Amino acid sequence: MTSGNFKETYREDIKVFQTFFVKFWLVLFILIMLFLPFIADRYFIYLANLSGIAIIGALGINLLTGYTGQVSLGHAAFLAIGAYTAAILSSRFGIPFWILIFVSGISASLFGLIIGIPSLRLRGLYLVITTMAFQFIVEHVLFRWETLTHGDEGIALPVPSIAGFSFETDQRFYYLIFVATALAIITMKNVIRTRTGRALQALRDRDIIAETMGINLAKYKLLSFIGSSFYAGVAGALYAYYLAFISPDHFSLMVSIQYIAMIIVGGMGTILGSIFGAVFIILLPEMLGFMSRGIASHFPLFETGFGDVKNLVYGLIIVGFLIYQPDGLYGYWIRIKTYFKTYPFTF
Repeated sequence: MTSGNFKETYREDIKVFQTFFVKFWLVLFILIMLFLPFIADRYFIYLANLSGIAIIGALGINLLTGYTGQVSLGHAAFLAIGAYTAAILSSRFGIPFWILIFVSGISASLFGLIIGIPSLRLRGLYLVITTMAFQFIVEHVLFRWETLTHGDEGIALPVPSIAGFSFETDQRFYYLIFVATALAIITMKNVIRTRTGRALQALRDRDIIAETMGINLAKYKLLSFIGSSFYAGVAGALYAYYLAFISPDHFSLMVSIQYIAMIIVGGMGTILGSIFGAVFIILLPEMLGFMSRGIASHFPLFETGFGDVKNLVYGLIIVGFLIYQPDGLYGYWIRIKTYFKTYPFTF
């Protein structure tokens, strides 16, 4: 039971919906998202679909880096494994789409287990180098094993369908991604609230103390890699089906850096941070492009060198968040909530 706004039990403290106010706004947000395809144009739906896929991938890297403290630069490799698993099995064997989504996640998680084993003895920079090496190995295999991956030519995927209903338009695919993203968020939220989630966070904060408390470091590090790569595999499969074509260029080291940027900008170790960061990074090129067109209309020479400026702004934003707002956009969200909760006593 509660007394006013105070919580008296641990169960009350970990409730997903703390107040009726939270439930109301969540229901309103879901209704808006469900009706979005009827009021938004096709390009906006395209960006929304990419954002949903990115959220699933960001949840995976946040589980590994944000919640467990294991920094990885090989996330794009697990996305690639999931994507190519779906592409190869669907194009060659005609396996149903809904089965391949899980198979892709499992395939990526098996490789996550393989990479997770060395992590038992590695940390910090050494772990970063190991995961980056895995990224380069996967890229090399995708380019060179042409009999399986078709190399530079890539692989085309069929239109996905479930029970005869095909997702051939952006609007239809939007609802598929919406459901997949919602399930991914709910699952992650519940995992973090369990004993496993608390153990992962203890490992991140003080691994030696966590071990003295009886937490099996090897077990939970491997679970973190497996869970992270499973999310990446699912995101990769959805990405491949949505684009209907994949090639090695879609899963470069830059993609891994972008996913790291998502959780840094959004807020590491938070689910909302994964959502905020994924949406921000997906929309950032569009915002920069809009700004460049406005500047180029007055200074035509600016447009020719905008590619370099774009990368510069991208890097400055990431560095700025690291220096001035380590909690990311989630930190701003907490400040806004605190302001309205304590108004007019805070300024």
